Amino acid sequence: MSKTRFIEMAFEGRNEWWRYIATLFLVFLGWQFIGVIPLFVFSYMKADNVQDWIDAAESAFLGLGIDSNLYLLLIIFSFIGGLIFLVLGVRTIHHRSLKSLVSSRKNVDWNRILFGFAFWFLVSVLLIFLDYLAHPEDFLNNFKLVPFVILVVVSLGFIPFQTSFEELLFRGYLMQGIGVLFKNAWAPLFLTSVGFGLLHAFNPEVEKLGPMILLYYIGTGFLFGIITLMDQGTELALGMHAANNIVAAMIVTVDWAVFQTDALLIDQSEPSLGVEMLLPLLIVYPLAVFFLSRKYRWRDWKQRLAGRIDNPKLAKIEEER
Repeated sequence: MSKTRFIEMAFEGRNEWWRYIATLFLVFLGWQFIGVIPLFVFSYMKADNVQDWIDAAESAFLGLGIDSNLYLLLIIFSFIGGLIFLVLGVRTIHHRSLKSLVSSRKNVDWNRILFGFAFWFLVSVLLIFLDYLAHPEDFLNNFKLVPFVILVVVSLGFIPFQTSFEELLFRGYLMQGIGVLFKNAWAPLFLTSVGFGLLHAFNPEVEKLGPMILLYYIGTGFLFGIITLMDQGTELALGMHAANNIVAAMIVTVDWAVFQTDALLIDQSEPSLGVEMLLPLLIVYPLAVFFLSRKYRWRDWKQRLAGRIDNPKLAKIEEER
């Protein structure tokens, strides 16, 4: 089997340039227009008048007093819209299966998704616990039974749609498409990781901490990208990304963010670019890759991360000549 089999899954369908433009247009339409209709409708119902609604749009309608759990759900709907239109584009424009976007295996490996989720959930909770032990004065108890139960339902039931959209768009669709274009594995790894980081440029922490925090998101993109290429599928990344965002929503929220959830704890510490960014990038992420590489016996690192991408159908024809 090819060492770059996952990227080569794109050759199961059609790959003319206009198909990628059309699909990305559909994704943008579903994500930024159709998917936000529920938020627009509900916020309009909460506003006193049209001008009040227009003014509230500047702060993403947070000033209208929408319940935090409902607001989280409404935001996730936009990602669900993007996911639906991504699948639609892959199926109808590229004439490919959804499975080809997820994995190079015969079937999607749900055990890998579940393991990735459990592994990263435990790692994330452990890091928060260690931070809590070291600096208990930075945390405020925020537990409220009913809001937290609703948050758990929303987080477990809907956040995976948001993270799956991001993974299948960047580590799936764009990783494969850019690989086909450049005919190697390193270009899509680099470009999708940087693109994933820049996607978070409008997050509130960027305004608080400055653009250097984007290095954390770019590093996270490289983490999921390396795992995807080495494991020849997005299953582990799908599980890990879901766990990461669910923990962020359910366990700890921060008091300086524009939007806060009904998480168990509120982190009141002043954020910095020190340990919060360097610890994951320099220690946690490399150890995670090392652990997964041992568990799943990854080999041929150079070929999988930087190897040449060939159309397996054309290669087979050449062999038969």
